[in-house]
Amino acid sequence: MKKLFYIVSLLSILSCKTQDKPNILWITIEDTSPQFIGCYGNESASTPVIDKLADEGIRFTNAFSTGTVCAASRSTIITGVRTFKMGTGHQRSQYPIPDDIKGFPYYLKQLGYYTTNNSKTDYNIANEKDFIKEAWDESSNKATWKNREKGQPFFSVFNFAESHQSRTMSWTFEQYEKHVWDHLPEEDKIADDAFDIPPFYNDTPEMRKQFARVYNSIKLTDNRIGELLQKLEDDGLKDDTIIFFYADHGEGIPRAKTTGINLGYRVPFVVWFPEKFKHLSPWKIGKSTEDLISFEDLGPTMISLLGGEVPDYMNGINFFSDNSKENNKRLLLSTDRVDNGLDLVRSVTDGRFLYSRNFMPFVPEARYIHYLEIADITKHMRKDLNHNKLNAFQSRIFDERPYEVLYDIENDIWEEHNLAENPNYKSVLEDMRQFMDSTLLASKDVLFMTEYSMVNISETQKAYAYRLDDTKYNFKEIYRVASLSGKKGAEVTKTQIDLLKSNDDMVRYWASIGLMSQDKSLLEPYEKELNEALQDEYPPVAITISAMLYKKFKSKSSIEILDNFAKSDNWTLALMSINYMLYFQDRAPFEPTIEALLKNENLNWHVKSACLDFMQSQELRKAI
Repeated sequence: MKKLFYIVSLLSILSCKTQDKPNILWITIEDTSPQFIGCYGNESASTPVIDKLADEGIRFTNAFSTGTVCAASRSTIITGVRTFKMGTGHQRSQYPIPDDIKGFPYYLKQLGYYTTNNSKTDYNIANEKDFIKEAWDESSNKATWKNREKGQPFFSVFNFAESHQSRTMSWTFEQYEKHVWDHLPEEDKIADDAFDIPPFYNDTPEMRKQFARVYNSIKLTDNRIGELLQKLEDDGLKDDTIIFFYADHGEGIPRAKTTGINLGYRVPFVVWFPEKFKHLSPWKIGKSTEDLISFEDLGPTMISLLGGEVPDYMNGINFFSDNSKENNKRLLLSTDRVDNGLDLVRSVTDGRFLYSRNFMPFVPEARYIHYLEIADITKHMRKDLNHNKLNAFQSRIFDERPYEVLYDIENDIWEEHNLAENPNYKSVLEDMRQFMDSTLLASKDVLFMTEYSMVNISETQKAYAYRLDDTKYNFKEIYRVASLSGKKGAEVTKTQIDLLKSNDDMVRYWASIGLMSQDKSLLEPYEKELNEALQDEYPPVAITISAMLYKKFKSKSSIEILDNFAKSDNWTLALMSINYMLYFQDRAPFEPTIEALLKNENLNWHVKSACLDFMQSQELRKAI
């Protein structure tokens, strides 16, 4: 009898302890920068629900997504591992990851939590279904906290798509009206003249019509969040629930989402504590904090907060800890290929400044991505560009980028003034560079590898482990050569030409990438070496050199090589070839090939998107 009493008492204690654990509600929204939220100082924005959470909670002013597009961002959020370690940075690539890397909700389940996700996954990994099943008790558009056991704490995610780029720019205006405008009460709708246009856009009636979509989409999102919080309260759960609110990356407009600058990375982020759990907050309730946090920190913070042990592969901080400020003095951020839009940017921020290194500076900020190109706002911008109606700042989005930029993001929120060559900021620049170099070299960034090679190695092993083997992936040398990209001059050109003879495929590739930025006059003395490189046994080198020779010299042999690779059954080679074509002034020689590819019903999705971009841009040119 005593033994039975002991067991009953123990179970009762455990039950009470379980019920005393905080519930966690994550409210995630899509494609939103803090500049367009009321509590971040925008008086034109109507976001009373979000503002109230911030007024009663803690508003983070230095929260950053680790990427600038959803799939890459969510890969880091769910695993706690950076994309440049696992190879998960390219949009909707599905490379395998190590079996011992779990979605962090898996560890919450071990702590007794009921985990639900409503409903976006998009984690950018292979075997996603098994990964999802292991991480979540429920993951669907009907998932909620209601199916948990009595007294069981929950970790629930609700993702709202009302602010997604589809609504703010990519859908037709009629679709926007149907899915956003028509769902807003009249008093909630913002007029076209009731806000300021960011200065990198031309302030015209048409631009205002399009940009009002941002404010109205965020307003509808705020309304939806209010409905969810009411459900939480109706179920009697608000007093036991810590609420997190944030966006997955920057605003879904040209020069924000997908772009490796502050407008692509910085996100609104708020934590709200009920009275019962305010003691868990290291910050003063109702205030803001300048603490630097990134998405790498979310998994470790949740596991630590709820009493678990953070696995060794997670290198983010628990930002609820007292020493988080010391651990996060600078953040390394990244952006890579988005759909068909090739790119590689690595960025560093300390909250006051943001430094970005463009390793493919010949690609403009306005990359040719179908989702952007079909939008009326982009068409309007390109039309104004063609008619010389844009000022220098507004037209810069369509130009080749400098290889490095430094912005004072505290005093220049729209990132207009590049301080990289300003001697007054030399020490800041050198500090940022040094941090980037040391962090990337320590991490052995695997995304400096071409996707062509990534696909090949993923058939037998995982990129996460591959990068650590110096005999296979000599990142120190690869990074040295990649760091020349964008730097111009006779000496650099000669070095890059010489490197085309390297035995390392990736070194030769980065030498060819660097040559894309060199002036024609500097390349002319090396006609023999460049023509030899057209026959390089490593296809990405042959493709890149072909693109460079066509762009600079209108080489006829390059047309045939690019056409042949565009037709390749290997989607990475086809995508690379077509992506280069998008930035040629004269694309007419390639039109027959692109038209023929689009007739293929089984065309790879990435390649099809690139082909659609090609045809879209050709039609737009003719229209304006």
